[in-house]
Amino acid sequence: MEGMKILLVDDEEEFVKTLSERIEIRGLKADVALSGEQALKAMDENLPDVIVLDLKMPGMDGMEILRRTKKAHPEIQVVMLTGHGSEKDENEARRLGVFEYLHKPVDLESLLRTVTNAYKNKFKSSMVAVSFA
Repeated sequence: MEGMKILLVDDEEEFVKTLSERIEIRGLKADVALSGEQALKAMDENLPDVIVLDLKMPGMDGMEILRRTKKAHPEIQVVMLTGHGSEKDENEARRLGVFEYLHKPVDLESLLRTVTNAYKNKFKSSMVAVSFA
């Protein structure tokens, strides 16, 4: 989807940079943050449409970033992508408003489909909010 702004947040630098390159080969733009702090700074500078967010990171974890994102910018769609999550984590993420909760490793096409659906959902959600305002 042209114009979609994606922010990839993961402390595994090699993984997230490779993912970013593979996404960009498909004509999409993906910024990278290697920590929760970097993610918040990146959002201040250029608000993304969709965040692909790792759960377990040193310092600020994905759940805290999800909480802060949904509080400050509820329209941003968040896709949690984790290799270490539990059912309890998934339930908490869904309660906080995550669009989807995926487990690593994930097929790139499947991830891109989810990100595209999240992007479409952002506009569907804003249209519903406008129609009731």
